Amino acid sequence: MAAEPGLLSARLALGWLIGGEWRFHPARFLTTAVAIAVGVALGFAVHLVNGSALASFDGAVRGVSGAAELSVRATSPLGVDERLYPRVAGAAGVLDASPVVRLDARIGGAKLTLLGLDVLRAGSVTPSLVGIAPRGPDTGSDAVFDETSLFLSRTALAQAHVAVGDRVTVTANGRAVPLHIAGTLPSADAEAALGVIDIAAAQWRFGRLGRIDRIDLRLSDRAVAEASLARLLPADAILSSEAARGAQGSALSRAYRVNLDMLALVALLTGGFLVYSAQSLAVARRQRAFALLRTLGLSRSGVIAAVIVEGVAIGIVSALAGLVGGYGLAWAALHWFGGDLGAGYFGGARTRVVFQPVAAASFFALGLSAAVLGSAIPARAAARAAPAAALKNAGDVLDPRRPALWWPAALLLAAGAAAALLPTVSGLPLFGFLGMALMLAGGVAGVPWFARTILQPLAKRMVGSVPSQLAVRHLYGAPAEAATALCGIVASTALMIAMVTMVTSFRGAVDTWLGQVLGADLYLRTNAGASFDPATRARLAATPGVGHLAFSRQLPLTIAADRPPVSLIARPERDGRDPLLVLIERAPTMPTAALPVWVSEPAQRLYGWEPGETITLPLDGGTRFMIAGVWRDYGRQAGAVLVDETDYQRLTGDEGRDEVSVMISSGSDADIVGKAMAERLPADLRRQVEITQPATLRRMALTLFDRSFAVTYLLEAVAILVGLAGVAATMSAQTIAREREFGMLRHLGLTRGQLSAMLATEGALVGMTGALAGIGLGLILAQVLIHVINPQSFNWTMTTQVPVGTLLGVAAALTGAAAVTAVLAGRRATAKDAVQSVREDW
Repeated sequence: MAAEPGLLSARLALGWLIGGEWRFHPARFLTTAVAIAVGVALGFAVHLVNGSALASFDGAVRGVSGAAELSVRATSPLGVDERLYPRVAGAAGVLDASPVVRLDARIGGAKLTLLGLDVLRAGSVTPSLVGIAPRGPDTGSDAVFDETSLFLSRTALAQAHVAVGDRVTVTANGRAVPLHIAGTLPSADAEAALGVIDIAAAQWRFGRLGRIDRIDLRLSDRAVAEASLARLLPADAILSSEAARGAQGSALSRAYRVNLDMLALVALLTGGFLVYSAQSLAVARRQRAFALLRTLGLSRSGVIAAVIVEGVAIGIVSALAGLVGGYGLAWAALHWFGGDLGAGYFGGARTRVVFQPVAAASFFALGLSAAVLGSAIPARAAARAAPAAALKNAGDVLDPRRPALWWPAALLLAAGAAAALLPTVSGLPLFGFLGMALMLAGGVAGVPWFARTILQPLAKRMVGSVPSQLAVRHLYGAPAEAATALCGIVASTALMIAMVTMVTSFRGAVDTWLGQVLGADLYLRTNAGASFDPATRARLAATPGVGHLAFSRQLPLTIAADRPPVSLIARPERDGRDPLLVLIERAPTMPTAALPVWVSEPAQRLYGWEPGETITLPLDGGTRFMIAGVWRDYGRQAGAVLVDETDYQRLTGDEGRDEVSVMISSGSDADIVGKAMAERLPADLRRQVEITQPATLRRMALTLFDRSFAVTYLLEAVAILVGLAGVAATMSAQTIAREREFGMLRHLGLTRGQLSAMLATEGALVGMTGALAGIGLGLILAQVLIHVINPQSFNWTMTTQVPVGTLLGVAAALTGAAAVTAVLAGRRATAKDAVQSVREDW
């Protein structure tokens, strides 16, 4: 019975102790709370942006596809023979079928998808495209069958700035056709910029006679339909379901989204380290108070619970603030950058924020867990301290002769390297990220050993000023204390250096590659499906000042229904010796009769194609090609295949070309030649051709690269700022906690100036140690990013390029920041009278 009042007193004293800590040191709690909040906000914002963008993209795909149960789709924009339609409509398991012509079109500067439909069939199979049959689109007349009638979704009307009743010129497939907006598509998905005309008018007026792009199906038995259709479909047609279309769209940006999600957790991880650092120092400073509570009856578990409760409070407040901030960041990102965050995956379309309760709960739990885990280790340390020793010495004194352990760090680094070598999981480099996490933990665990190792030569020297010797010996004797201050900054610095090195290497590789492939003087490219016919090509070749022309054709080619199409490129390339084709592998031998194809590095990694292998491409009913080589390509993440122009035209009959590279004659001016070529183009084609020079293309490509990594740069900056704030708060707390030590040094004859010099030296050494550890660890992590995660995510390989200037700048910034923080904090700790500072030790 006598123990209960003591225990009650202990609990009351504990509440007073925690409350007093929060009142007297609000900056520490504010810094740790902000660190966790920033991590939660960034992670939640990136997740919201990704989810909202995918929802918008999926809505747009459904709007264009009409959410048919199953579709037969052409593997390329060349379409399939319309005679396939009656065979598909009569297949077993098919109730009804709707043929569709699909065209990428423009009205002025606005892009839209133009569909040619049989309205009666579409009303039965895909009513969302035309409204409720038989009324069709939003009009009370027979205008749906008029060859000049166009029906637009409300999104298309808004983007083109037109209204019902207007006459507009629609450009598609290289033709400009005047049409009358006869009504709207009330049932079309709100996200889709969509236009509908009669299918016969689409084929006739836009040059697609005899060709269709897809056949939407309504089924009676899906399994039976899939089996029967698989037997009758030609090689240039493929079965596609809504799930496959969704997977195809998601695959475009999945790796980018996963990498952003992982990178967004960097700040949260740094925040967790910062909580650990701050709580460790707070526990050390209150060790006597905890010992007193232990003597009053509080158990070890009670001390642990008390420190963890502090972490829970920090976690709840910061996680809630992070969720609110994350929603605001997501709204701003979607407003300013679009759903793809500037990376170009979704065409920069405007997207609304879609709140995700499960994601919100997950990031709240992550923020709370980071705070609790960051408090758990210091809590155990507080509970293990012997009360008598703690009351006398304010904690156990570390023996400087005790070696710092290196083997835990070595084991974690080795485990991380082993994990990074494991294969992908569902195409994602999850083990690569696990390997980075283990290596990061190993690097942080090795900081005490690293600090003692690099300080050992300085500690053995007996020369130098008294302040500098005191600073070196203090850090050498207590490396774990320095590690506590540095864990957050080492983690954030390592991750920042890893990302900077990867981005520098990637950008350097892209810049070098652009210099290799942009070897012409001028480039002409068409848009809106336009092409250079043979007569136009002859006129361009006869332009004065033109030395040599190389025409090419680029089309998306679907290899698998659930994967993004590869790019089919047709250009003169019979022997593969074109210097602009950067080959990284060649087939050992090529039979004379074999049709050669060159595949890009991403295509090789995605489909497992190797030089010398024979593959079938869906051209001319399925044609067998032999892989003559693998070429480097940083422009097409989904892969590309290159065939000789002559082979392509013989197989497809397509005489159109949409790109031309121009070598001008010696002494000619590129601008003058470009204008002369533009004048030789037909008037309706001239508006659809873009003429650029290689310097412009290179600049545009690098600008797009930098824009796609803009969010990466932002996340890196936030992570390092959080780490710097942590080092500042930790150095300040450590300095203030040593107030009695400074008082004793004053008694021994040191002046305030010498104490400031000692603190500046300590801070500089701590900052330098953190910089060296973070940079070294970051360069190791960069190898995982460059040689594991990047190839597994984006299918590109590159060599490492070390950003020396950035490394030196980071090292200088960390060293200077730590030194300045230590001096500023030392002014407060050394301001008291020496006698007053040590009075508790008498």
